[in-house]
Formats: sequence, C-alpha cells, structure tokens
Amino acid sequence: MLLARALRAAAAAAVPAPRPLLPPPPRRRLVSALPPRAALLRPRRGSAGGVSCGCGGLHTEGDKAFAQFLADEIKEEKKIQKHKALPKVSGGWELEVHGTEAKLLRKVAGERITVTFNINNSIPPSVDEETQEDQKPDEQEPDITSTPNFVVEVVKDDTKQTLVLDCHYPEDEVGHEGEEESDIFTIREVSFQPTGEADWKDTNYTLNTDSLDWALYDHLMDFLADRGVDNTFADELIELSTALEHQEYIKFLEDLKSFVKCQ
Repeated sequence: MLLARALRAAAAAAVPAPRPLLPPPPRRRLVSALPPRAALLRPRRGSAGGVSCGCGGLHTEGDKAFAQFLADEIKEEKKIQKHKALPKVSGGWELEVHGTEAKLLRKVAGERITVTFNINNSIPPSVDEETQEDQKPDEQEPDITSTPNFVVEVVKDDTKQTLVLDCHYPEDEVGHEGEEESDIFTIREVSFQPTGEADWKDTNYTLNTDSLDWALYDHLMDFLADRGVDNTFADELIELSTALEHQEYIKFLEDLKSFVKCQ
C-alpha cells in the first residue's frame, strides 16, 4: 500500500506541469473589410470647383468661360457671314449637300457630269510670317477662302465606264486678278472607273499629269471646258465652298458651345 502511493507520487512528480495558454495571434484584416475602392477614389461633392446639373458631367468655371467665349465667337462669325444661303453655280448645275460633302450635277446631250468636293481641310495655309510682319496694324486680314480638291466624273449613257478627273487649285494660281488669263485649277490624275460602283478600283490605270504631254493636257482641259468646268465654274465653286465651309464652321462652334454648356 505504502509502495503504491510512493510510485504514484514519483510518477506525478515526473510529469511536467501544463504550460499556460498564450493569447491567440491577431487575425489579419480581410480585404473585404476595407472600404470599397470606388469610395476611396470618389471625390467629395463640390470638390474641384465642379457644379452638378444632373447630367453627370463635370462643369467648371473654365467651362463657363469657354462657353461665353464661344457665344461671342459665334456672334462675330455671323456678323461677317457673307451668304446666309448657299450661292448657286451658273450653268444649270444642281446642288446636293451631305454634311461637308457637296455634289454639283449637270446633264448635257446624253452625258452626266458630276463634280464632287469636300470642305474638310480645304482652307489653304495662312500667309507666311514675313508677310504677317509687313502687314500694317490698320490693314484688314485677307479673307479666308476654301479651295477644295474636286473630282469630275463624266458618264456617257451608252458606256459602262466613267471618266474621272481629279482636279485641284494650285496655291500660286488662286486670287491673282488682273494678270494674264490662265487656268486657276489643274488636272492631277485621270482614270476610268466602273460606272455605278461606289468603290473605285486601285488596279485601274491612273494617268498622272505631271509627266504628261502638254498637247494632251490641253485637250483634257478643253474637254472639261466644253462641259461647263472652266475658270468661271472654278471661281464659283470657290465661292460656294467658302460659304459652305463658313456655315459648317459656325454650326461646329454652336455644337461645341452646347456640348461644353451641356444643353
């Protein structure tokens, strides 16, 4: 009996005492517990000088000044606008306008002549810096004129081909009045294209007039003149294109003002 108690006491003394429990390590903060990213990036209302009008767009004091500038610019452009309606081209040409593209159509004895031009990028570069430096303060700036490239298409009723002549205004020939009469436009390229097809084929031969015999070139110019495409027509096309360009410019300013002002 005494021996059993002694053995139990010895065994109890040999067992180490249990370690005290340590507090659990702190848990990592879950990403989902953080504030939403959008909430961190969203500016406070009224910050950056913005004003809300219900459209969801940004409106600043700079926008307000911009819109006022555009309003003044539109007013001034309308003051100097020469043609409230597009001028007509003499010779029985009918006009079709689709945005910035215009077509003049005419029928002559079994032929259909179409002249197509686009006013985009039709304003030639302004005068050089030397001319601007020589200009006196009281002198008026030269009028802006639109001199677009234009394409003449001649279609005969009994053929399936269209004769296409690509024309343009050389910069040194426009606006020189009082000089010896010369052609104010030139033919750059001539080709045949299938009649009625919207897309022309690059595989069709194209004649470049830079290396063309002058006699052949003169006959091509006479060919156009006989169909009403001469210097008088070219002058009137400039007037028409300038009026259309100015009209579209004012419309662009009005659209830009409405966009900035959110109307």
